[in-house]
Amino acid sequence: MERSELEKLLEGVAQGRVSVSEAELMLRQQPVKELGFANIDTHRAVRTGAGEVIFGEPKTPEQILSITKAMLQTGQEHILITRLSPEKADALSETDSFEYYNEARLGIVGGIKKADGHGTIVVATGGTGDIPVAEEAALTAEFLGNKVCRIYDVGVAGLHRLLSHLDELMQATAIVAAAGMEGALASVIGGLVDCPVIAIPTSVGYGASFGGVSALLSMLNSCASGVSVVNIDNGFGAGYQASMINHIRIGGL
Repeated sequence: MERSELEKLLEGVAQGRVSVSEAELMLRQQPVKELGFANIDTHRAVRTGAGEVIFGEPKTPEQILSITKAMLQTGQEHILITRLSPEKADALSETDSFEYYNEARLGIVGGIKKADGHGTIVVATGGTGDIPVAEEAALTAEFLGNKVCRIYDVGVAGLHRLLSHLDELMQATAIVAAAGMEGALASVIGGLVDCPVIAIPTSVGYGASFGGVSALLSMLNSCASGVSVVNIDNGFGAGYQASMINHIRIGGL
C-alpha cells in the first residue's frame, strides 16, 4: 500500500465510507514477506512514499521473477528493477505491464506514474557516453511521478551548448548532472542555478579517470554551493533523491 492509498483509506474511515474492521483487515498485512532468499519490505511505501526497488544485477532471473510476483501479491502496483540485463528481462517478459528500457537497463512493472511532483527535474550529461547512467536517473524520476527534461551532451568542452539551455536549467526544481572525465559539469551548473544539483560521476573516460574516481573527487571538491554527489554510475540514487526534492511538502501542501 502506497502512502496516498493509506491517506485515502484513513479518510474513508473518518468519513464513514470504510468500516474500522475493513480498514483493520487492509492494515493487517505483515510488514515483511519472507521468500527464503529475500525479505520483501511490504510497508516501505507507507514509510517513505515509494515501494521497494529490486536491484537486479546480483540476482538470478528466477529470483527476480519470484520477488516481482510476491510484491504484486502484497499490493505493490508499480515495481522498478534496476541493473537488469536483457537476458534477465526475458524472464519477466510474460509479466503483465512489464516494460524493459535497454539503454538504462531498467525494468518497470505497472507503468510510469502520472507526474505529481511540484516542478520539473532536469537531467543533463557531459557527453553522449554518460547517457545510459543519465537515463537510469531520468526513468527513475519519471517512475516516481516526476516531469523530466533531458539535456544531453552539453559538457564544458563546448560551454555554449549548455548555456543555450539556461531557461530549462533555471526553471528546474532539481538538476541531475552526469559526467565522467574531470566531472566539471556539475560545478558549472551549480554556479548558474538556485536549485539543488545532484552530481553523478560516471565511469566514462581514459585511463587516468580511474573508472570514475577522478570525476567523483572533482565533484566532491566542487566550489559551487548546493552540489551533492552520489556514487559512481548511481543513476538510480540521483533520480530518487531528485524525486524527493521535487515532492517536498511546503506549508502542509
